[in-house]
Amino acid sequence: MVEVSKEVLDNTYEALQAIKQSGKIKKGVNETTKSIERGIAMFVAYASDVEPAEIVAHIPKLCEEKKVPFIAVPSKLDLGKAIGLNVQCSAVAVENAGSAESSLKTVISKITGKSSEEKKSEPKKEEKAEEKKVEEKKEKAEEKE
Repeated sequence: MVEVSKEVLDNTYEALQAIKQSGKIKKGVNETTKSIERGIAMFVAYASDVEPAEIVAHIPKLCEEKKVPFIAVPSKLDLGKAIGLNVQCSAVAVENAGSAESSLKTVISKITGKSSEEKKSEPKKEEKAEEKKVEEKKEKAEEKE
């Protein structure tokens, strides 16, 4: 697990608190996993003190596959408190940031080391490649006629 600075952790908890007020959060490992798999999750936080560790071991790999930014926080109790629970929470997925979108983007850029503009430009390359393929198929179809 990569060590996260206290500043980034504090920013993450603050963002999650703000998102809880105006956005949409899924709580728990199962709900988080579903959100990631369905492509709805914008950001994921999971606790690294979960026992046994296998319960949350799939989350980082799944996030990397689906290109969802994630963070491992040291305490499931702190994670639960950050989203307004009086109990521990092993994982959360942000589905809608609400009014806290700018603070979430700040946290994501600190975690990934990329600005949100860089992330937005990546899909455009894929979209252009897809458009080019569609155009080529159209041209081939026209040639056959």
